[in-house]
Amino acid sequence: MKLPSRAEVVRTLRKVNDHWIGANTDPGDNQWARATYMAGDLALYRLTQDQRYLDHARGWAEKWSYALNTGVTTRHADDQCAGQAYLDLYELEPEPAKIAQIGASLRLMVEGPDAAKDDDWWWVDALHMAMPPFARVGVLFDDTRYWDKMDALYTHTKSVEGGKGLLDPADRLWWRDKRYLLPGGKTSPNGKNVYWSRGDGWAAAAFAKVLQVLPASRTGEYRDRLVEMASTLRALQRSDGFWNVNLADPQHLPGPETSGTAFFTYGLAYGIRSGLLDRATYLPVVARAWNGMVATAVHSDGFLGWVQGVGHEPESSRPVTADTTADFGVGGFLYAGTEVAALAG
Repeated sequence: MKLPSRAEVVRTLRKVNDHWIGANTDPGDNQWARATYMAGDLALYRLTQDQRYLDHARGWAEKWSYALNTGVTTRHADDQCAGQAYLDLYELEPEPAKIAQIGASLRLMVEGPDAAKDDDWWWVDALHMAMPPFARVGVLFDDTRYWDKMDALYTHTKSVEGGKGLLDPADRLWWRDKRYLLPGGKTSPNGKNVYWSRGDGWAAAAFAKVLQVLPASRTGEYRDRLVEMASTLRALQRSDGFWNVNLADPQHLPGPETSGTAFFTYGLAYGIRSGLLDRATYLPVVARAWNGMVATAVHSDGFLGWVQGVGHEPESSRPVTADTTADFGVGGFLYAGTEVAALAG
């Protein structure tokens, strides 16, 4: 299984993003789903230097005055996800106002009256929504307290939440939240564990993003988790390149699903590019995933299908079909493709 050429990958990414922009002229709200798309749009801008993509994301950010949903006092990771796109725009065109509100929000968590509180990230998606802003603000402010806080919040999610943490050390996969922790938690109709692919995809994407900005001395835990996940995911990949909605039970909600697959593709492709993962071992996995998404989920006009919509569990937003899509799924696909393009050469 081989990757297509870089030019072909870029053509596919353009087709998908151009379709999304054309079908969604209103840039949308500043919550996590649209923010994830905007960060993907900016990843494609960095790859192509197409001014339309920068203008689209900038227009969205300016519509919201670079604000966070519910304001700077929020501790909710979903609200802080917009900070990723704002930080991208700041790095492209530095103006302090662009990161003032994400900076203020994270500063309150680091040094505010509840600075000792570390249990905010009670669901695995939070790792993707908020870890990258903490990592990047620590770099920009040259202040390691942001990394310390990120580590503390992450450690609670991994090892404490729900009594024993959301990472299962034996399966090397993440529970979505404490409802699924065993014994006693929710299982599939077949009595098997439930590891939601999109939840684990959020974790894989979080690790890939923070590893790109943290100094090497701070990356050990996140490198180890991404490498472990990669080994597990390689064994679980479907023959069509996708991953099942429930990674532990192929019969539970069967069929392709693009968002989880896209985030896994992004994390694995980054792992190869950065030297964390052996190219000969993992490039076929990435190629199978990318080619599978393009063949199955990308319509001739660029519409991206087989995306499970917003929800809090594998059963949410059903059914998932060739005609279901979502902004964050498009963003994940754009992220995946920009890393695949880097590997395609």
